[in-house]
Parts: sequence; C-alpha cells; structure tokens
Amino acid sequence: MDDARRYACEFLGTLLLVFFGVGSAVAARVQGGVVVVALAFGFIMLALVYTVGPVSGSHVNPAVTLGVLLSGKISMVGAVAYWVAQFAGATVAGFLLWGLTRWGDVVDQTGALGSNGYGAHINLGGAAVLETVLTFLFVLVVLVVTSRTEHAAVAGTAIGLALAAAHLVGVTLDGTSVNPARSFGPALFEGGTALRQLWVFIVFPLLGGVLAALVAPLIIGRGRRYRGEPEEPVRPAPGTA
Repeated sequence: MDDARRYACEFLGTLLLVFFGVGSAVAARVQGGVVVVALAFGFIMLALVYTVGPVSGSHVNPAVTLGVLLSGKISMVGAVAYWVAQFAGATVAGFLLWGLTRWGDVVDQTGALGSNGYGAHINLGGAAVLETVLTFLFVLVVLVVTSRTEHAAVAGTAIGLALAAAHLVGVTLDGTSVNPARSFGPALFEGGTALRQLWVFIVFPLLGGVLAALVAPLIIGRGRRYRGEPEEPVRPAPGTA
C-alpha cells in the first residue's frame, strides 16, 4: 500500500508540475515573459516538495530519480515504477493542455504546446550542453540539500529556487527541460518537430542527473549519509525518496 501511495504521488506530482509549469508558458508567456514561467515552475516545485515529498520524495522528474538511484536511495524496481508514474502523469498533463488549446479557446502563446526544441535560438550542440548543465545544477541541489537533516525545513525552498533559476536561463533558448517527463508530455501531443527532437531532452537531462550523482558525495562528504537510507533512523523529510 505504501508503494502504491508513493507511485500515485509521483504521478500526481508530475501531472501538476507539467500542467502548471508548461501551462504558464502556454497561457501567459507573452504577457508574463520568462520570469512568470520560471516562477511558475519554481513555485509549483516548492509546493510539491512539501505536499507529496513526505510520501514519495517529490522526484517528479526521471533525472532526479536516476540521481537518487545512483546514490543508493531507491531500488531499481522502485526507480522504474517512479519513471512509469512520472511519464504517465506528464502525458495526462500534456493531454489537458492540448485539450485547453483545442477545445477551451486558450491561445497557445508558445506556438508549440510549450514543448522543448532547438534550432531557433540554440543549435543541437548548444541544447545538449545547456540541458546537461541546467539539470546537473538542479539534481545536485536536490541531492545535497536533502542530505542535510538540519536544513530539512528549507530544502523545498532551495529546490524550487534552483528550478526557477534553470528556467530563467533556458526558457528563451530551448524552453528548458531539465526533466524528460516534462518534455515528453507536451511533445507527444504537439508531434512534428517537437517529437523528433524529444530525444535530446531525454538523453541530456539524464546525463546531467548522472553527473550530479557523481559530484554530490564530494560536497556532502564521507561523514554524512543521504537521508532515507535503511540505516537512517530519522524519518525522511520533503525531497527524499
């Protein structure tokens, strides 16, 4: 039952992240600009850390789950189940956004259902580097701040700010992915170029997650353990697995 609750939270959390984050770009990109989109992603992530975080860790991102897996905080079976839930949640969110633009008279201000892409403001190589670096930052922040039990109360703030910062840099360049599920949902319903370029926004965010998992122990140090490991008696706080 506990496993089902965790997977349900990852499904719901990813759905809400994509709907509110991408939805801000679809519905308010022109009037609000990059700052509104970045804040929408950051605020919804912050809210999710404190809402579903105590249950599932609020990964809501396959790159985060990969980093957590490599850090030894979740089993392979659990990680796969998280990935399924995350992509499913993003798919439902993509459908809802598509429905709003198709039947709800909502004008798509991105012209591509908020999907990620390269070619207009950044090339393929640039997008690969950008997504790797931005995801590296985000996953590194998640892994480091959730390892420090003394700062558990403010972990969500750091995570939300990191996601907002990534979007401030990347929105005008490639739409900012840092999350393969976030890219998958809109691209699935947008089709065309968005779907053909989707692999970039799956592969390189995952690469960023791998690099973050390799670097995080150097910052945390040997004297600390990631919260949520079986030997840790303290109950995991928001942001952990």
